[in-house]
Amino acid sequence: MYDMEQIEENVILVGVDTGDDEAAQRSLDELAELAKTAGAKVAGRLIQARESAHPVTYVGKGKLLELKDLIWEAEATGIICDDELTSAQLGSLEAELSCKVIDRTLLILDIFAARAVSGEGKIQVELAQLRYRASRLTGLGRSLSRLGGGIGTRGPGEKKLEMDRRLIRERISRLKRELKDVEKHRELIRNQRYQSGMKVAALVGYTSAGKSSIENALTDAGILEDAMLFSTLDTTTRSLMLDNTQEILLTDTVGFIQKLPHHLVEAFKSTLEEVKYADIIIHVVDASNPQMDGQMYVVYDTLRRLGAEGKPVITLFNKQDRLEEPVNPRDFQADYSIPSSARTGQGLDELKKALLEIIRKDLIYIERLYDFSEAGRIQLIRSRGQLLSEEYVPEGIAVKAYVPKDIYGRI
Repeated sequence: MYDMEQIEENVILVGVDTGDDEAAQRSLDELAELAKTAGAKVAGRLIQARESAHPVTYVGKGKLLELKDLIWEAEATGIICDDELTSAQLGSLEAELSCKVIDRTLLILDIFAARAVSGEGKIQVELAQLRYRASRLTGLGRSLSRLGGGIGTRGPGEKKLEMDRRLIRERISRLKRELKDVEKHRELIRNQRYQSGMKVAALVGYTSAGKSSIENALTDAGILEDAMLFSTLDTTTRSLMLDNTQEILLTDTVGFIQKLPHHLVEAFKSTLEEVKYADIIIHVVDASNPQMDGQMYVVYDTLRRLGAEGKPVITLFNKQDRLEEPVNPRDFQADYSIPSSARTGQGLDELKKALLEIIRKDLIYIERLYDFSEAGRIQLIRSRGQLLSEEYVPEGIAVKAYVPKDIYGRI
């Protein structure tokens, strides 16, 4: 028998600094984390300061020669560029460097391909991969089967194909039809939730902020938790009791990231729209991350792109247990700012109280004495509102409750 080992890929990270050196360095740091998540080893990095990326070779001719030497010295198997490359840039770099060329978008797609578990997730990833490939067929030259051209060759959409544009278009059309069926199912579930009057809170945040950990701590959902970026892709919804009378649905969503590829935003639209249709947004922030402010900006910018503005927002400044000294930061775009830790449970009771306050702002408090013949109204309160107390007295049924405005006239 032969002992087959997977070859670890050594890569060089390449970026362009267009005027903010610190931002360029941070972006490359994040790219290194993405490469690590994908299973590659970073053997070196190179940043060129210029007004904009070179339209043909991404970096200038001088840096290209320097990059060739760096690849040879580090025995690298490829490079990863910190931006989305055009087909011309992709083809030119492959011809000049004679090695694998990956851009930020392809790297993220590769990670998503490895992490997709559900049927919907696999469809979405393959759709994003095909859209990416379709726009770069000319730049790939002879290598039209590069659906496995990321870190390794894996994932639901990575098939050994030599497609022309017609075949890709046909596959995209088929995947779109399959996604439409999934979207119809999601729409049906949303309508059922709306009919039941159940409120939905969506956990959003930068990738690795701790959204899954928060949901696990609140609901024992059993979602995978690890330090890697994009550890979970598929949405998970669980019920959460805020007190003895109020129950809501808590939904975990895919993490956001700087320069989130538009191919992914489009393909994961049905998943990301869980945020758009949620009643409350819980913004989870990694308070221990030095780039916390920049990550918060990315999240709010992504929410704007999704059309999920104007909702009540609770910001959890998570991972307080990692801080040497406790801090109490504020998010001025949120209705509530709560220091928290999924590990220790800090702030979770305060979160429940905040959720309860937001929900009750849209409810009307009532104290009524109903005749025994009006028990059906109490059932309506029980199903659509919060029944705080129900006492049987000689005159009838004494009720204290919070009810939605749309059923107030009926009860």
